[in-house]
Amino acid sequence: MASKDTTALKVSAREPGGSRAARRLRREGNVLGVVYGGGDDPVSFQVPARELRHVLQGAGAVLDLSIEGATASPVVIKELVRHPITGETVHVDLLRVRLDVKIQSTVMLELTGAEDSPGIRDGGVLEHVTRELTIEALPTDIPDHLSHDVSAMEINDTLTLDALTPPSTVTLLDDPETVIATLSPPRLQLEAEDEIESETEIVGEGEEGAAGEGEAGEGAADGGDAEASSGDADAE
Repeated sequence: MASKDTTALKVSAREPGGSRAARRLRREGNVLGVVYGGGDDPVSFQVPARELRHVLQGAGAVLDLSIEGATASPVVIKELVRHPITGETVHVDLLRVRLDVKIQSTVMLELTGAEDSPGIRDGGVLEHVTRELTIEALPTDIPDHLSHDVSAMEINDTLTLDALTPPSTVTLLDDPETVIATLSPPRLQLEAEDEIESETEIVGEGEEGAAGEGEAGEGAADGGDAEASSGDADAE
């Protein structure tokens, strides 16, 4: 769970510029950002990448943002943009908040106890379908993540959101029927069942063909007998 202590983040204001200026600032080791909300105009800023990385590593949900030494105000991270190759943060959007007003946020869901579940021990395959949840809480009550114990799951079980019990300070906003995880039979077992079904279909088709041929043969024989009888009658 996130600590109720906030972490200070000191940044420098910057004038919004073009892509050339942005590239220059990033080459100098800065992360660019914008802070929104709170009834005030958006403010662009820059912060040394190393300092931002250090702050984020030890931060809870709320940061105390100070721009150019001004009075700090509480903010939360709205969006982090990372470099597609290095994974380093290249841009950050912050949102001003009031600590006494609930906000919506997205948190990660972790599944625990999988190695102890009967289904896993029987060779089943656990698929974590939904990894992010939308919640509502006071800024200082937003958890780093939510977790759920799946140690009781068996093969063919399906876990939905309504099975989760969040902290009393957190409200889940997603559909209660949202599928969180499934535990499927072993893949080898599924492949074997598919092969059996395919063989059964082939055998069934063969039996139907044989039956059709038998009926045709009987019809031909009956036709031959009828023609013979007709011939006898004509001869008479």
